Amino acid sequence: MKVKITVVSLGCSKNLVDSELMMGLLDKEGYKIIDTLDDANIIIINTCGFIESAKEESIDTILEMAEYKKHGNCNMLIVAGCLGERYKDLLIKEIPEIDALIGTGNIRDIAQVIKSYDNEKIVRFGNINDEYLEENKRIPLEPGVTSYIKISEGCDNFCTYCIIPKLRGNYRSRKIDSIVNEAKELVKRGTREIILIAQDTSKYGIDLYGEYKLNELLDKLNDIDELKWIRILYMYPETFSQSLIKSIKDNNKVLNYVDIPIQHISNKILKRMNRDTNKESIIELINNLRKQMPNIIIRTTLIVGFPGETEEDFNELYDFVKSTRFDRLGAFTYSKEEDTPASNFENQIDENIKEERRNKLMELQLDISEDILSKKINKEYEVLIEEEVEDNIYMGRSYMDSPEIDGCVYIDSKKNLNIGDFINAKIIESYEYDLKGEVIDEFTK
Repeated sequence: MKVKITVVSLGCSKNLVDSELMMGLLDKEGYKIIDTLDDANIIIINTCGFIESAKEESIDTILEMAEYKKHGNCNMLIVAGCLGERYKDLLIKEIPEIDALIGTGNIRDIAQVIKSYDNEKIVRFGNINDEYLEENKRIPLEPGVTSYIKISEGCDNFCTYCIIPKLRGNYRSRKIDSIVNEAKELVKRGTREIILIAQDTSKYGIDLYGEYKLNELLDKLNDIDELKWIRILYMYPETFSQSLIKSIKDNNKVLNYVDIPIQHISNKILKRMNRDTNKESIIELINNLRKQMPNIIIRTTLIVGFPGETEEDFNELYDFVKSTRFDRLGAFTYSKEEDTPASNFENQIDENIKEERRNKLMELQLDISEDILSKKINKEYEVLIEEEVEDNIYMGRSYMDSPEIDGCVYIDSKKNLNIGDFINAKIIESYEYDLKGEVIDEFTK
């Protein structure tokens, strides 16, 4: 009888890819992957340890899964991922239900760990610069027409607020051919939208080829038959080249959607964050993108309440957001993380002030988003159908919407639509972050 394994994946899409790689390794070794916790003999939790809220969620989930050792069929609980890499000793000491702990660079050991388990705790960690698991089959945790592809691992940016380099190692690009082969395999299994991810996608290739190669990668992915959309996340402004802009513009499958996490606009704060950019170059990049691609959707993320952020710094950021009018924006309060330089900075900001600044920024963005979306009424967009929310009402996404982090398009249709269909829709209503449309032509691509 096959051992049944369930994987619980927390955190970002990069973690999701790691979970799917582990599942692929386990499937290869003959284990049965299931999605029901009650029936699982082994539960693997792939944790996040990036910021305080993510750590709390990971701990709560570990404790919740530990209950299945008492009341379910589980006889082995494995903790993997960033939290394990960061707090290995503490986790083993404080949560005795954990049987094995695997760091971010040791996921290739997952099957060996299970085979060698003999009621003695197993800890594998510290190999954060391990090579990526190339050409390894992935088992999707969330089957559908959208798949993420991790094009590099680790990070060399060393932002003062970020723990990632200590958890994921140095920046390590994958080979172009390997990424293209993975994309082709995913397309064979039904993927129509590929989302490229990394800690910093625009830096792709510099370590491996001696130059930035994201533009070349996009050119090759664009040639894959049956692939419909290519979306890119996490492009840092300092390495966003003209050749990359040209590739996004010229390749018909690459969506005119860019995610550029600028984090702040005050040069003083950017310098304290150790961001290798400045206000002037950020504004120049945004203007250049909008000039060359008038229909470009620009998303960004911001941090408020960074140590030393004065009212003047925040007002500069607020005015910048007001004048720039980002299509999509997420704002977060600074999280003081141990073992990061910023945790030792003077002039830490009171939590209440952080929240006030975040709320003020998001209230501004809500008004901006509502106004931008109101101008989409009567325009036509291609929409990927993802869910039927009620009879004749479907939820989908246009090129303007990345899954989970952006809004959506609700579709009225008198005919049944299939999940995964691409349809043409005319927008008839707009809301704060979402749109509503009606089908004008139904077709599957």
